[in-house]
Amino acid sequence: MSWVRIWVHIVFSTKNREPLLKDNLRDYVFDHIRQTAKERNIYIKSIDGWEDHCHCLIRLNKDESLNTLVQQIKVESTTWMNKSNLIKGFEWEDDYLAVSVSESNLEKVIHYIDSQSEHHKFKSFDEEYKDFLEYFK
Repeated sequence: MSWVRIWVHIVFSTKNREPLLKDNLRDYVFDHIRQTAKERNIYIKSIDGWEDHCHCLIRLNKDESLNTLVQQIKVESTTWMNKSNLIKGFEWEDDYLAVSVSESNLEKVIHYIDSQSEHHKFKSFDEEYKDFLEYFK
């Protein structure tokens, strides 16, 4: 019997980092992503973000490809937002950032993701992204 428990922190942005996910809309979109993921047996432990990006802490199953999983989330949420007329012509950026997370750091990463509103009072997504790249290189 296989037993796999791989945690991944994924970050992806809106197309051209446009600040389209404002206030309550952001919560609505992230709630939808969480619910749809649950229906597809994708386990999202934490999700939040800011006006121009999304952070997810996801547990991969043994038969899931990271790229396929991220694309499923992005394509489904894009389709839903456009069909619902929430944001006309909405798109996520093609690329994403993904880093593994050890069990011992889960709470720290959850706190980081859940604190995005506070975090982005002081730092732009560009600054945050550059910090991620520097930290994880």
